[in-house]
Amino acid sequence: MVEKVATEKTFEEKVKEELDRVRPFLQRDGGDVEFVALKDGVLEVKLQGACAGCPMSQMTLAFGIQRALKEKLPELVRVEAV
Repeated sequence: MVEKVATEKTFEEKVKEELDRVRPFLQRDGGDVEFVALKDGVLEVKLQGACAGCPMSQMTLAFGIQRALKEKLPELVRVEAV
């Protein structure tokens, strides 16, 4: 008997993949984003580099990172900077 091996990705793995997809756009402007935690559909991230002190970081978070991730992962509730 052959055992089936689960290959379906967890929600956290999918979130990390999507973060990797948007990361180059942040890095292009000298910033970056780090995965911190995922709790009850809320993604906590740490903005780094130029993003950390940028006055537009909340716009980047809401209209860049969150929008891009929710487009692919509608079950994501929101993204918060910690």
